[in-house]
Amino acid sequence: MTASAFRSPMRLAPYLFVLPAVALFAIFKLYPIAWSFWLSLFRTDGALQTFAGTANYERLLGDPVFWTALRNTALIMVVQVPLMLAIAIALAVAFNSPLLKLKAFLRLGFFLPMVTGLVAYGILFGVLLNPQGGLVNWFLGLFGVPAIPWLTDTLWARIAVGLALTWHYTGYNAVIYLARLQALPQDHYDAASVDGAGAWRRFWHVTLPGLRPVLLLTVVMSTIGTLQLFDEPYVLTGGGPDNATLTLGMYLYMNGFRYFDFGYASAIAYALAVIIAILGIVQFKFLGDKS
Repeated sequence: MTASAFRSPMRLAPYLFVLPAVALFAIFKLYPIAWSFWLSLFRTDGALQTFAGTANYERLLGDPVFWTALRNTALIMVVQVPLMLAIAIALAVAFNSPLLKLKAFLRLGFFLPMVTGLVAYGILFGVLLNPQGGLVNWFLGLFGVPAIPWLTDTLWARIAVGLALTWHYTGYNAVIYLARLQALPQDHYDAASVDGAGAWRRFWHVTLPGLRPVLLLTVVMSTIGTLQLFDEPYVLTGGGPDNATLTLGMYLYMNGFRYFDFGYASAIAYALAVIIAILGIVQFKFLGDKS
């Protein structure tokens, strides 16, 4: 038997090793994505599905509830994400300070909310922020603050969702920033100090540029997570009051699994995917490596 006969099976070996992973990816990722797009081209009428072309996408443009959900989601993203990441950066700088005591304990304490189940912490915040007898209103009442309608007022319901998201994800982002800070060379800070830079100038000209790669990562991840937001408003407010906390994720779920309009739900999913892609490109453009 010639040597080439032995080489032929060896050339196939790498493909055989990756074949199970590729097959699983195709079955559980590519096929659902393709089928979802196919569904978005159909109109659902009870158990009957009829081909509708781009009718579901045209319906999106004139659907006021869709635009309300998009506006709510964008509002949470624009307000809550920068606030959360700013707090995370401040925490990371504090955790990295040699003056801070009990670092390990504090890092663990701020990271623990991340391992809490989404539904569990949603229920927890629902109990804490309950307008009738919730612990937060009880505590504020000790200082003479009137009860706040956390979950029944449009403004306060949005604030409640933002507080829940900030509590859950801030520590996680802080740990990511901390890992990057600990990898920054101390020489950069020493050189800035020799040049007469104070604490603020060192933070602005050394710390923030050093955080740029992970800042891009956390901004993109937080943006995608917020645009897909579902659990917190679903558990806390159910999208109310008056659709004030209805998100795109919730509206997609409602159309798919409450109204069984899978075609329209698929169109919402693809519209959401396009929005995420556009924002991702913009963020990479402005926060990515300029070199």
